[in-house]
Amino acid sequence: MTTAQRPEMTVDINLTDGAVAQVKKFISAEDVSVETAGLRVSVLPGGCAGFKYGLNIEEHPLDDDIVVHHDSIKLFVDAFSAQYLEGTTIDFVSNVNGSGFTFNNPSSSGGCGCGSSFSA
Repeated sequence: MTTAQRPEMTVDINLTDGAVAQVKKFISAEDVSVETAGLRVSVLPGGCAGFKYGLNIEEHPLDDDIVVHHDSIKLFVDAFSAQYLEGTTIDFVSNVNGSGFTFNNPSSSGGCGCGSSFSA
């Protein structure tokens, strides 16, 4: 399941098999060390519903990050984002309308028509 680097803070985030495969592709495409690199998952103020998700491949975590290990992927999460990401499942979908990451977030109390932001 998930484990966190900082014992005083934890966050439960899950990745589907499709998301894991896509993150591995992104990490291998970047010029970063696979031993230290991971996916930063963040919640940022903005979007039409109040918050939006951020995903970025980074070479290593920041000192105060929570590091979640999911299979062979490391997720880097800051304390602000962790409170909004608890229990979230991240998937990668591809269909005729396009492809991208989706978030099933139990903390979300609403969203917007464009689907890229949420409220909590």
